[in-house]
Amino acid sequence: MTEHAAPVPTHQPRRVSARIGSIAESATLAVDAKAKSLKAAGRPVIGFGAGEPDFPTPDYIVEAAARAVLDPVNHRYSPAAGLPVLREAVAAKTLRDSGYEVAPGQVLITNGGKQAVYQAFATLLDPGDEVLLPAPYWTTYPEAIRLAGGVPVEVFAGEDQGYRVTVEQLEAARTPRTKVVLFVSPSNPTGAVYTPEETEQVGRWALEHGIWVITDEIYEHLVYDGAVATSIVRAVPELADTTVVLNGVAKTYAMTGWRVGWMVGPADVIKAATNLQSHLSSNVANVSQRAAVAALTGDLSAVDAMRSAFDRRRRTMVRMLAEIDGVEIPVPQGAFYAYPSVKGVLGRTIRGVTPTTSAELAALILDQAEVAVVPGEAFGPSGYLRLSYALGDDDLVEGVRRIQALLADAD
Repeated sequence: MTEHAAPVPTHQPRRVSARIGSIAESATLAVDAKAKSLKAAGRPVIGFGAGEPDFPTPDYIVEAAARAVLDPVNHRYSPAAGLPVLREAVAAKTLRDSGYEVAPGQVLITNGGKQAVYQAFATLLDPGDEVLLPAPYWTTYPEAIRLAGGVPVEVFAGEDQGYRVTVEQLEAARTPRTKVVLFVSPSNPTGAVYTPEETEQVGRWALEHGIWVITDEIYEHLVYDGAVATSIVRAVPELADTTVVLNGVAKTYAMTGWRVGWMVGPADVIKAATNLQSHLSSNVANVSQRAAVAALTGDLSAVDAMRSAFDRRRRTMVRMLAEIDGVEIPVPQGAFYAYPSVKGVLGRTIRGVTPTTSAELAALILDQAEVAVVPGEAFGPSGYLRLSYALGDDDLVEGVRRIQALLADAD
């Protein structure tokens, strides 16, 4: 009997698809994970990486969730678009906080803000469609655009502009393939807040050129120094039919782990996104949805208390960073991040090391000062660092003091 060897394949298929293999790891989560790992190993690392409030979720929200756990109605599947009571609460909250009216049918509840981001781009973009992406940007935006087949087109605004892009810059980047402009105010990572006039200018420009707007309003309640977070649909009501608004409970109510976000937009777009979600994940956990109802229908006193603490920490961080030679720090007016330019530090020798990029500087700060920060490369061009001030006052002061001491040795 003759034995035949198995044929040797001439082509080895990819183990991981090119589409998924090309995704960059979330730099902010990676920095936070490394800081926690070093801390668990006994090193006194202070982490400025995570965009996460350090407060517990307010009691009245937790109590609503505890009651929901015991109700068998929450033990079953629920509509993919979200519990009707929560969609109604989002619609009412939109009128209360953003100043314009939407129907519950224009709301889709998602598993956190990130799912809303991805589904918005996936629903609107065809392969090759371009998205104008103001930079510095949150790390997830360009990856979500690419996953949806789109092409991110960066439009950079530096510290000299307070990290706010102009209509002139957007117009210079516009091409026949431009379908969407992303508008984020208050901004992660910079804390920049567009004025009502600037918001209207961007909205009018988008309307004039038939460009869709995707706007992320998740930091809307975290503003300081009299700044106002103006919803672009309120500034330009005619945009309602070509705008998708993204939001969630994570930042406002210290509910990052509850995973409840939402999309608000034209009914046909929300229906299409709901169809996608029905195959992707179905409904958001019912207990989390019940907790979100309590958050949105309650008052904002707990939010005000957290914002006051963030404001105090913001002022402390900005003052201390501004004292460092070579660091330039526009005062952030929203969110809970500072985004200093460190271009004046790069190229100088610090304890025998000469960093030439913000990534190298961040690595040096972690190694020598045991402080974790996120380099500007995660959000656009090199030359910047992002520091979150959503951590305790004592750790904040000690962490920035360590950075001060390290960079004081720069030659």
